[in-house]
Amino acid sequence: MATQRQTIGVGLDVFYAKPEGEGRFPAIILFTEGLGLNEDMLVGVVERLAGAGYFACAPDIFHGDVFDGTDRDAMIAKIRSINDDQVLDETRQTIGWLRARPEVRGDRIGGIGFCMGGRLAFLAHSALCDDIGASACYYGGGIAPDQDLVGRKPLLDRVPAMKGPIYLGYGAEDGGITPAEHARIVAALSAAKKRFEFQLFPGAGHAFLSESRPSYNANAAAEAWPLTLAFFDRYLRRP
Repeated sequence: MATQRQTIGVGLDVFYAKPEGEGRFPAIILFTEGLGLNEDMLVGVVERLAGAGYFACAPDIFHGDVFDGTDRDAMIAKIRSINDDQVLDETRQTIGWLRARPEVRGDRIGGIGFCMGGRLAFLAHSALCDDIGASACYYGGGIAPDQDLVGRKPLLDRVPAMKGPIYLGYGAEDGGITPAEHARIVAALSAAKKRFEFQLFPGAGHAFLSESRPSYNANAAAEAWPLTLAFFDRYLRRP
C-alpha cells in the first residue's frame, strides 16, 4: 500500500494509497500540516489510513514545496500564500477524482488535517458539507484565535453550515492554541447543535502526532490514533 502520485488537474497532484484487497472503500482526504507532504504526512497518515481500510489521499496544496523546519520564515511565507478558495477548489477536484475511481465509495468521504491542515479540514467540512461526511482536525491553528499570526480569517462563522460530525484533538501543552480558543470552538459547535467530539491530550504539545519532530509524543499518539480511526469507522463505514 505504498503511496502513489497522480496528476489530476492543471498544477495539482494527489498522493494516495489504497487498501489491500478488492472492494469499494470509504475515502479520507488529508490536509497537510505546514511542512508540506513529508514522510510524516505520506507514511504516517496516508499509508496508515490505507492500512486501516480507507482509500487515503492528499492533494498537494503546496504544489511540490516541502520544508524541514529549519527555515521558519520560508515556511510561514508559504502558509501565508495559501488561499482558502483555491484550497476548496483543489479539494473539489480531489473529490471528483475520488468519485470517478471504481474502488472508492463516493458517498463515504471524510477529511483529516493537522496544524494548518486542521484549519483547512474544518473549512472544508463546512464549505463542502454535502461531500465530506466526517472530519478530524488536530491542533488546527487559526480556527478561532484571538489574533492569527499569519493573517488567516477565523472560521467560526462557518459552523452553522456544517452537517456531518467533526472530531477535534488538541495537546494540552500547545501554547499556540489556548484553552480560551478551545472554549470558543466548543461553544460555537454547541450553540449550532452540531455533533462533535473534543479530545485534549495531557502532556502533549503542538504537532504531537508528527513522528519525525521533537514535539512527537508517543503516548498521546498511541491514544489518539485509535480514537481517530474509531471516529471514522463510526461515521464512514455505516451502511
